[in-house]
Amino acid sequence: MTEIWDGLTRAIELLVSLDPEVMQIAGRSLRISGTSCLLASLICLPLGSLIHFHQFRGKRVLINIVQTLFSVPTVVVGLFVFVLFSRAGPLGVFGMFLTPAAMVIAQMILITPLLLGLTISALSGVSREMMDTATSLGASGFQTAWLVLREARYAVLAAVIMGFGRAISEVGCAMMVGGNIRGFTRVVTTAIALETSKGELELALALGMILLLLALIINIALNRLQQR
Repeated sequence: MTEIWDGLTRAIELLVSLDPEVMQIAGRSLRISGTSCLLASLICLPLGSLIHFHQFRGKRVLINIVQTLFSVPTVVVGLFVFVLFSRAGPLGVFGMFLTPAAMVIAQMILITPLLLGLTISALSGVSREMMDTATSLGASGFQTAWLVLREARYAVLAAVIMGFGRAISEVGCAMMVGGNIRGFTRVVTTAIALETSKGELELALALGMILLLLALIINIALNRLQQR
C-alpha cells in the first residue's frame, strides 16, 4: 500500500512539474489520435451522408455490418495493418512499419466503422418532414443534404468525439504496428503497459491520470452536446 501511495505522489509531482517525458508522450498521443480522427472524419462524414440519402439494394445489410464492426478488437486491426506494412507485406516497400504513420492508419481503420455508423444514425434522427418541406420549397438534393447535416451537427460532432476517445484509448494497434519505440512511437497507452510491466508505477500512474483526464474532457463535451 505504501508503494502505491508513493507512486501516486510521485506521479502527481511529474504532472505538476510538467515532466518532459510525460508531456512528450501525451503530446504524441494527441497528435496521432487527432490526425487519425480527422482523416477518418473526412472520409466517414461524406460517405455516411451518401449511404443515408440514397436507397440501394443491401443498404440495411451494409449498415448492420458497419454497426457490428463497432466492437472489432484492436489487436485484429493491428494484425491486419501489421500484415500489410511489415517488410514481407504487400505495402512493405513504403517503409511505414513501426512509424507514427502506420499507427494513424491503424487507428483510422479502427474508428471508421464507429464514425460511419454514428453519422448515419445522426442523420436518421432528423425528421423526414424537414426533408420533405425543403424539397417542396425547391431545394436541390445537395441543399437538402446540407440542411440535414446542419440539423444533426451536434450528434455528428458527438460521433467524432467518440471516435477520438476510441482512438486515444486503444493499445493493441499502437503496440503491434508502432513498436512502442521511445521518443518515436511510444504513446500513453503503450507507455502505461510497459512501465507497469517493469514495476515503474510513477510514470504509469502519471500517464494514467492524463488518460483519465482526457476521458473526463470527452465525457463533459458529449454531455454538453447532448444537452444542446
